[in-house]
Amino acid sequence: MAGVTEGGLLGNRLIYKQLQDGHRSGFEPVLLAACVPAQAGETVLEVGTGAGSALLCLGARVPGVRGVGVEREAALVELAAENFRINNLHDFSAIQGNAAALPFASQSFAHVLANPPWFNVAGTASPDAKRDSAHRATPDLLAVWIAELGRVVRPKGSICLILPAASFAVAASQLRASKCGGISLIPLWPRAGQAAKMVILTATKASRAADKVHPGLVLHDDQGITPQAQAILRDGAALI
Repeated sequence: MAGVTEGGLLGNRLIYKQLQDGHRSGFEPVLLAACVPAQAGETVLEVGTGAGSALLCLGARVPGVRGVGVEREAALVELAAENFRINNLHDFSAIQGNAAALPFASQSFAHVLANPPWFNVAGTASPDAKRDSAHRATPDLLAVWIAELGRVVRPKGSICLILPAASFAVAASQLRASKCGGISLIPLWPRAGQAAKMVILTATKASRAADKVHPGLVLHDDQGITPQAQAILRDGAALI
């Protein structure tokens, strides 16, 4: 495949290939995967899987879990499938599909996760068309994605989302509309004392548990990445 670079995830425990142009993976999918409470034998769905980085990290942390990634770009579907294969995640697959109309029956998955596009449609477009497409959000995109995730997850299963902090109220409202409870907000602080730019929201389908705010995670200090963040990004630890 032309235009592919090869690197690593989780301290190079995982081989990770991604497209040279377009969206490039950062911290977000690794942190998102660290919040999924999956167990061996369960099947997990990621919507907008890209080249599969979040599912790769989940598979490394939870041996025996099964994963399905849905991605609209054919080249990324192919790349995600290759990443699963070369990392010996034989119970993982990638398919081409639309997040707004997932090709699965209701209540098909034990857990679901997503890192939805979030740039405002009125904002300045990226000169890289593929990168812009991966990040650009229409006004109703978050509601549509969450509604579909809520449809395909089983009762007592989890939904995990990583979002800009400005979107958490809209997302929480839609999670509630999708009959999810126990909504947890996990702030991701760039540095101690700074406002969180990104957050992770988790919720449980058909749960009546109380909502809560976690202490969150500080990503950087004067030495670089904090030890707490390194435990997740390099060592594959769970976040919650």
